[in-house]
Amino acid sequence: MTSVICGLVGITTVAIADPSRPKLVVGIMVDQLRTDYIDFLSARFGKDGFNLLKNRGLYLKNVDYNIKDLDVVNSTAIVYTGNYAPASGIQAEKIYDSASKYPLPVLHDPGTLGNFTNETYSPAALRLSTLSDEIAVDGVGLGAIYSIAPDPMQAIIMAGHGGSSAFWISDESGKWSTSTYYKEVPNIISQRNYIKPLAERLDTMVWTPSRPLDSYDGVPAQKKYFPFRHTFPKKGIDRYVNYKRSALVNTEVTDVAIDYLHNLQLGQRGDVIDMLNIGYTVAPYKNAADGDSRLEMQDSYLRLDAQLGRLLKAINESVGFDNALIFLVSTGYFDDAAEDDKRYRIPTGNFSMKRAVSLLNSFLSAKYGNDQYVDGSFRNMIYLDHKTLERKALDIADVRRDARDFLVQMSGVSDVKSLTDIVGETTPELRRINRGLDPKNAGDIRLEFAPGWTVNDDVRLPVISWQVREGNPATPAFLMGAGIPVKVETGEVNATAIAPSLSSVMRIRSPNGAFDKPLSF
Repeated sequence: MTSVICGLVGITTVAIADPSRPKLVVGIMVDQLRTDYIDFLSARFGKDGFNLLKNRGLYLKNVDYNIKDLDVVNSTAIVYTGNYAPASGIQAEKIYDSASKYPLPVLHDPGTLGNFTNETYSPAALRLSTLSDEIAVDGVGLGAIYSIAPDPMQAIIMAGHGGSSAFWISDESGKWSTSTYYKEVPNIISQRNYIKPLAERLDTMVWTPSRPLDSYDGVPAQKKYFPFRHTFPKKGIDRYVNYKRSALVNTEVTDVAIDYLHNLQLGQRGDVIDMLNIGYTVAPYKNAADGDSRLEMQDSYLRLDAQLGRLLKAINESVGFDNALIFLVSTGYFDDAAEDDKRYRIPTGNFSMKRAVSLLNSFLSAKYGNDQYVDGSFRNMIYLDHKTLERKALDIADVRRDARDFLVQMSGVSDVKSLTDIVGETTPELRRINRGLDPKNAGDIRLEFAPGWTVNDDVRLPVISWQVREGNPATPAFLMGAGIPVKVETGEVNATAIAPSLSSVMRIRSPNGAFDKPLSF
């Protein structure tokens, strides 16, 4: 009798399938995608990639995340939750761990195991529901929600808590890997890892310009005399990391996405909505000669356009565009900072976090008595030792203020904000900083460095160095599906509005922390 009833329920579900709701949702995050490059290269794009998204959907040319210190992980969390770090818990790709005095991935979870990898991740640190989670709830757990991306934490955030699986490319083995948090391992992934492992293919891959050099515009002529050529040899250091930063990784991601569409019957379960989440990159290639990656960037966009064309064709063949909701969003930041040649005499300098921490501790010892006042640091944040402050009965706001006033005098430091200042958020700048910090994991002091300087996070090994360069290019998003107009929107749109807008189109609940109103279509 139970079997008969369940069968009738299944038949009824198919019979009353709502044609106004999508059968398949495809979410795409593209790391460091820029609006100006899309417009600049639109004439060179094919008709089936970016141009198809523009011609059939809504093109948002100016998506604003409204925070500082964006990266691929926290930006993905903002899009999928519709909220910021104080609520979501996703402050940055890595956060400082006071127990080990070492930075750990924000989604690090020692309670899980890696599958095809030693990495241990889960969405446990993500405190809000995501767009993926709400699709899972809407389908009473019957929908399939998959996620694939080069970056592990981006893949996990896109899959959410209720996803079927999240896969990424391991930095150590090049295998498509996941966490035991997710129970499903599609056969196509296992087969790819064993039959077509990246380890056996990577040393034969060469990234060179995909088009004649005279078709790349906006690049000095002398750069075209020596076209780039990047390889990933077996003995190369960080070969998988470098590959994941290159334009070639997008082909691998598309191959797997198309396998999912063709073999897992996504979007073919009656009234249940399935979801496929995909991570791409067009980030400046840090291994480019002399730090100038303009040729590589143009080629990345042209190659990605071709991969989008392949993906969109597969979606149309699988369920048809009328049954699909597709969104593509940039991660909202751009990091092309590279050390300038000294012959140009651009003002610069080197800042040592190790030296800054040591001097700060000496200053506080002179003021409050000899002791250990600094617990540690990571990137642009310094963490005070709260146990020492409590033992000495010191007011933490006073110590933060003294530390701020001392550090701001250092060469290479342009500004310093204490966590007390940031939480108070009395100015628009402080609000942008506050949105990007989780008070439970934030440092007591946040430093801003002078443009042109090189910052060395040398408190521990390996030393992490980066060049400071300010920049805020317009970043885009595309939405395409039933109920979404064909339109170009040039006005500013908050990234937090994307999740509730997509939820409205699907007629499901917004993520539980989403506070923005849906866009008016």
